[in-house]
Amino acid sequence: MTSQGEQELPSRSKEDQGDAGGPSKSAQKKAAKEKEKAEKAARRQELERAQKEQADANDTSKHLYGPIPSSSDSPANLPKQEFTELAELYDAKEEQEVTVDARIHNARVQSAKLAFLVLREEAHTIQAVIAEGGANQISRQMVKWCGGINSESIVRATGLVKQPKEPVTSTSISNFELHIESIYIISEAAQMLPVQVKDCMRAPPMNDEDSKDEPETDSQGLPIVSLNARLNNRILDGRTAANQAIFQLQSGISNLFIEFMNQNRFTWINSSKLAGAATEGGSGVFEIKYFDTKAYLTQSPQFFKQMAIAMDMKRVCEIGPVFRAENSNTHRHLTEFTGLDFEMVIKSHYHEVLSFGEKLMLYIIRNLQERAEFQRLTKVVDQIFPGAGDFKMPSTDGASEALRLTFAEAVQLLNEHGIEAGEYDDLSTGQEKALGRIMREKHGTDFYSIDKFPSAIRPFYTMPDPSNPRVSNSYDFFMRGQEIMSGAQRIHDYKQLCERMRANDPPLDPLSEGFRHYTDAFKYGCAAHGGGGLGLNRILQFYLGLPDIRFATLFPRDPGRLAP
Repeated sequence: MTSQGEQELPSRSKEDQGDAGGPSKSAQKKAAKEKEKAEKAARRQELERAQKEQADANDTSKHLYGPIPSSSDSPANLPKQEFTELAELYDAKEEQEVTVDARIHNARVQSAKLAFLVLREEAHTIQAVIAEGGANQISRQMVKWCGGINSESIVRATGLVKQPKEPVTSTSISNFELHIESIYIISEAAQMLPVQVKDCMRAPPMNDEDSKDEPETDSQGLPIVSLNARLNNRILDGRTAANQAIFQLQSGISNLFIEFMNQNRFTWINSSKLAGAATEGGSGVFEIKYFDTKAYLTQSPQFFKQMAIAMDMKRVCEIGPVFRAENSNTHRHLTEFTGLDFEMVIKSHYHEVLSFGEKLMLYIIRNLQERAEFQRLTKVVDQIFPGAGDFKMPSTDGASEALRLTFAEAVQLLNEHGIEAGEYDDLSTGQEKALGRIMREKHGTDFYSIDKFPSAIRPFYTMPDPSNPRVSNSYDFFMRGQEIMSGAQRIHDYKQLCERMRANDPPLDPLSEGFRHYTDAFKYGCAAHGGGGLGLNRILQFYLGLPDIRFATLFPRDPGRLAP
């Protein structure tokens, strides 16, 4: 009996009462259940292991697939093996045995006995078949393993080339397929990828509001990847057939430039991209730290080309990066692009240089249109960017002359078509595009040049027209109504150059540290000369009709992008 004020303590049930100091019965039951569960899991794992060992023991083709075998032998002791590129299989022979290194574009298991792969190398794809049985006794385990290879993994596959019952329409090589005899993983890709290469193969959004990283969907509900998401995942995006073709064409343009320059006995130079002062006017230049002082990334190799001419290098050229610190977020501007530059001595008239530049562009464009490999690559791009192959040139049976008009004639043409333009005002982007449409409709060409630009809108080193100083001996080249090159005859007289610099807005000091070495070149005597600077990225963009210059640039740099 408890006394008043005392509280009765709660009692434990017999079920919960264990030995003094030991676990309760409920805890003991829980522990027993956990132990039984663990023992069942261990037995199941042991059974699965035994079954796997038995399956592996019965796998007749386990030596024909898996990670690629490694070898510590020296190259001289390794067996010789011939490799075939997918590009060679368009003209393969029936039952020809080949070994290819390629990526897994996709993989699927049709049944326990049959799986299909699509192998991809650059812009080329072929269907591969893995079937149980056959001369090599392909096992079901191998069929299942092949169907589970992660997309984008790199494999080495050996097999027989055979004709399918019907052409394979989903691959570029449609008249053959590869029947796998062995396949090994060289490099395994992650199972989860930020974007799928097959999704990047569909056309991107063509609007100017492309700022989202998330894929959108097309009318069929299939994901399409925005330009921004593509650039953020450039490694994967760059693997598409269209991108492979675009950058092979870019390489082709560079090689055509090299060919033409070598044919015309130009000397290749490599000018510095660092300067101790902000030259060419002082605006639009990137400033960098250079030890304990400042330096600047050059806007162009212009001064160096002219100084090379003063060194008596009569014809010089180079391919190199150009930097522009302009906060321009447009479809055709970058802060870094690749320039194709040339400069040459003038014997009689600056049209020698203008005509040379026009012949250079005719050489590049006509070879892009006529060489079989470039035609094939252009067709690949056209599948994603319709119109890539419709660049127009006049049907002049290889005439060496390009269509040329003066700035005054271009202004007159615009005014005649109801587009107001001033005689001495620079053309806006809209006016340039309108002129491009007029030239295409009226003359059937997407390439032309404009001569005699107003002096007020050209750099200080541009030679004025002796008969009319308000215009200059300068010219621009256009493709599809957009500028791809700016060029001119340069002032080569020291006194005239210094006067032009001091009259510049803002005035420039020809004796300052930033300009002294440049102006000294003319003080010591320099031949009359001229040249031009072409934009490789723009030539590629406008030849193919790409909607944005970033599609024509491997790793673009603009005001908002410094990676990857």
